[in-house]
Amino acid sequence: MRKLLYCLLLLCLCAIDGVRAEPIQVRYPRAESLDDERGEYGYALLQLALAKAGNRYQAVLSQTSMQQNRALVELQSGAGRIDIVGTMTSIERETALLPVRIPMSRGLIGWRVGLLRADRQDLLRDVRNISDLKKFSTGQGHDWPDLTILRHNGILVYPVAVYSSLFGMLNAGRYDWAPRSLNEIWGEARRHPELVVDQHILLHYPTADYFFVNKNNPALAENIRQGLELALADGSFEQLFYLHYGPGIRRAQLDKRVLIELPNPLLSPQTPLQRKELWFSLSDLKRLH
Repeated sequence: MRKLLYCLLLLCLCAIDGVRAEPIQVRYPRAESLDDERGEYGYALLQLALAKAGNRYQAVLSQTSMQQNRALVELQSGAGRIDIVGTMTSIERETALLPVRIPMSRGLIGWRVGLLRADRQDLLRDVRNISDLKKFSTGQGHDWPDLTILRHNGILVYPVAVYSSLFGMLNAGRYDWAPRSLNEIWGEARRHPELVVDQHILLHYPTADYFFVNKNNPALAENIRQGLELALADGSFEQLFYLHYGPGIRRAQLDKRVLIELPNPLLSPQTPLQRKELWFSLSDLKRLH
């Protein structure tokens, strides 16, 4: 149903001028598993941006599924199996690859709520600050920037080699909770009914997920940037964002949680924090009521 809505939205919102007969195909990583929904929004946003920019390029999914780190290695190698990756940024990634510095999910990836075992759903009820939070261990992907950010803030984090193992290890008690972004957690909770979403705290660290391309492909990066700017200007970017994430943001009741702000040592000085229209903030909640 969600994919159908994406298709209808793209048909309604994309002003297509001078469509090329044979657009250049560019490959975007296929999700790690059939039930992994994390890449759906990024792929839809990429299609929207390329259409807005005039359809010089056409996005297609890679033939095989890929873990995040493999996709980044493939992209940097320039071997041609991957042309674009949408993922969370870091200084290291921005050095190795060419970022399009418009946050795909408006920084929502840095707004985090917790997954817990169902029999420990009130584990974080009395947490009021970072000192309280340090009493509890977490799990994160071994190659995710979040692992470094949380460790920098004194939180005990266990690295997880494979994304799908994150949930089994949590349920087995290998760590206490798993902070997940608002653009991920509800789908994960639905797929893992043995886990529940914490109702008490909200973590936030400034970060962004960007589209990255190989450094030797600046024309593609510029095409994506132009398309995203056009989508921002005509409101279609925001419409796609709220179509996908609005229900989950509303459901999380962010204004009723204890907010804990964390610094991000991996944030590049070139992050466009001054462009307030690019970022989700708690003041945006009024649009959802």
